[in-house]
Amino acid sequence: MNNPDLFSPLTIGDVALNNRVIMAPLTRTRAGEGNVPHALNATYYRQRASAGLIISEATQVTPEGQGYLYTPGIHTDEQVAGWKLVTNAVHEEGGKIYMQLWHVGRISHPDLQPNNQLPVSASAIKPEGYARTLNGRMEFVTPRALETDEVTQVVQQYADGACRAKMAGFDGVEIHGANAYLIDQFLRDGSNQRTDRYGGSIENRTRFLREVTEAVVDVWGAGRVGVRLSPGRPSANMQDSDPAALFSHAASLLNEYGLSYLHLYETTDEAREITHLIRERFTAPLIVNGGYDKQRANQVIAQGIADAVAFGKLFISNPDLPKRLQLDAPLTEPNPKTFYGRDGVGYTDYPFMTETALK
Repeated sequence: MNNPDLFSPLTIGDVALNNRVIMAPLTRTRAGEGNVPHALNATYYRQRASAGLIISEATQVTPEGQGYLYTPGIHTDEQVAGWKLVTNAVHEEGGKIYMQLWHVGRISHPDLQPNNQLPVSASAIKPEGYARTLNGRMEFVTPRALETDEVTQVVQQYADGACRAKMAGFDGVEIHGANAYLIDQFLRDGSNQRTDRYGGSIENRTRFLREVTEAVVDVWGAGRVGVRLSPGRPSANMQDSDPAALFSHAASLLNEYGLSYLHLYETTDEAREITHLIRERFTAPLIVNGGYDKQRANQVIAQGIADAVAFGKLFISNPDLPKRLQLDAPLTEPNPKTFYGRDGVGYTDYPFMTETALK
């Protein structure tokens, strides 16, 4: 296509999108009892169905994958039924939605784990930071390193979650390999000090990512599977000695599968530099996310650096964001105090443009 921009159609694998304004995955802590999505969640996603693609909030594939209160899961029949409310709502409005498959690994606490057990990770290395539990703010603990044969079991949990996501009516799935969570913990040598086939070399540290990707592709087909990575996120002492080499290799690895897309969360200038390296190695659609406005988004699309741009906070407070961006209409500022909550305040009560005076 000549001179594509945010409002041009885009095909990602097997899925055709009406525009390139992507709704980023956004944890909102509003799942119901049993971490089951419910009618309020369906309303929230319905309101934002004009996005070219909605990527759902991170959704744990197993009870052991939970690191926050009131986040939805995809490991029970009740959760599948709850998510069907969401996918039906989005599809009724003509939208497309992928589920983000999630396991937090060590970014958890025994208070959030079944039987108050230790969270798991690539290695027994304590992350920096705190978890919020029903017992209050709790410092992260030293996790238990997964045994080699247990890693295969976790790969199967991703596959099971992918199966349930298909049952729930999603258009595809995104594997969450970013933001200091379990796959990211395997990728980086600051959190992975294993001596088995999942540790040491870059090839070994990317093995878990490869196995999860293959398992999920077996369920969905490559044209309906995306992956999210965060090449420059050094939070929770998530360091790597050579992130450019690591994520370039990961991009080349993922390029083998003909995926729907690769989604990069850019938080630093270093991450944006790595995006250029990844673009050279990954030939399928590339989505970028991280503080973009309309001008910068159109620039990276026009330059061929990315094919689409994901917006997070702006989608929280502007349910009709694509239309507002296209018309250069005023944007509602989000209220960070209501990013997380248990009701519709700051969730489903932001106005549409038709309710906003245009001057």
